[in-house]
Amino acid sequence: MTRAAPPKPGANAGRAPGIGLYVHWPFCLSKCPYCDFNSHVRAAIDQSRWRKALVRELEHTAGETPGRRVTSIFFGGGTPSLMAPETVAAVIAAAGDAWELETEAEITLEANPTSVEAARFAAYRDAGVNRVSLGVQALDDDALAFLGRAHSAAEAIAAVETARRIFARVSFDLIYARPGQSLEQWQDELTSALELAGEHLSVYQLTIEPATAFHAAWRRGELAPPEEPLAAGLYETTQEILQAAGLPAYEVSNHARPGGRCRHNLTYWRYEDYAGVGPGAHGRLTQAGGKWATRQHRAPEAWLAAVERDGHATRGRTRLTADERLAELVMMGLRLTEGVSRAAFRREAGEKPEVLLGEGRLAALRDAGYLEIDAEGLRATAAGRQRLNALCGYLLAQTPSEAVS
Repeated sequence: MTRAAPPKPGANAGRAPGIGLYVHWPFCLSKCPYCDFNSHVRAAIDQSRWRKALVRELEHTAGETPGRRVTSIFFGGGTPSLMAPETVAAVIAAAGDAWELETEAEITLEANPTSVEAARFAAYRDAGVNRVSLGVQALDDDALAFLGRAHSAAEAIAAVETARRIFARVSFDLIYARPGQSLEQWQDELTSALELAGEHLSVYQLTIEPATAFHAAWRRGELAPPEEPLAAGLYETTQEILQAAGLPAYEVSNHARPGGRCRHNLTYWRYEDYAGVGPGAHGRLTQAGGKWATRQHRAPEAWLAAVERDGHATRGRTRLTADERLAELVMMGLRLTEGVSRAAFRREAGEKPEVLLGEGRLAALRDAGYLEIDAEGLRATAAGRQRLNALCGYLLAQTPSEAVS
């Protein structure tokens, strides 16, 4: 395997504009019934073709965004731990050649417990990966079977322990608010998870997304998520237990110890620039003339053919309007406990939030206990983050018709 070249500090490391890089690997061993991501099952994958295509599209993207400093790389999917380590190494090396790779760049790879082997993880580490995120999802065998996962709870625990021996930075995901799950069951499961957790934990409420197997089952009346009072209780219990354990929320579903936050995901939530490479990958790029939204062809085979033919598979490149930038800034930033800074409002929309969103709307949400406003910026309270869709809808409505409830 070719080891990735070490990151190059560069003479202008503190001055080049930062950018995150998302690399999408669209393949999984099977499709989970709750998943609406761009993931596909294939009997065979030509790793060499895909390696060349990912590098080629990265080089094309870098040619359109010269002079950038890569602050993070995130291999997402799909199941990136099905990638050959040589592919990961090639992409990281290409990023360092095409841009300037920050010396302390965070490089994350998502993995499933079924594809974890110590030798394979060591190869990813040697390729340049310094953080892994494991799709554990549950520590209960019945729950894992319901969620369509191919691993057992014992395999999940072994995978986390293996990862922590090899990588300094490890996170894993859990899904709660499953049908039939009680508050006591979740408390026990979360307590077990904390015995494994390192610096970071992602904890998601189960949502029934359109075009998934769970959505079809829900339409047939075969699946019933928890009622709202129980779902709210599960959320509140999650916050209390993780806060007490030293893993406070820094985003709606993400918890970390000091210094353990995912820097790549912070790029999204802070509405900073990132490039997307691979099938269905999206990007947000600030360039001359404004901020641009990019998206790559979603279908894997069509993406691969386009890259081999044209050097890229870009299907959309749209300049965002001022209203679209404001909406994205607010919807992403209010997910964070730190909220949206006044500097970000000025950067993206050229004005302070009181002018952009309306003093009346802001005051109404502040007085209702859903929002905090001060000299630093705008933040949703804990109660506001539980009602974030309604809160953002009210803030961004042209004519607010009703208060958030």
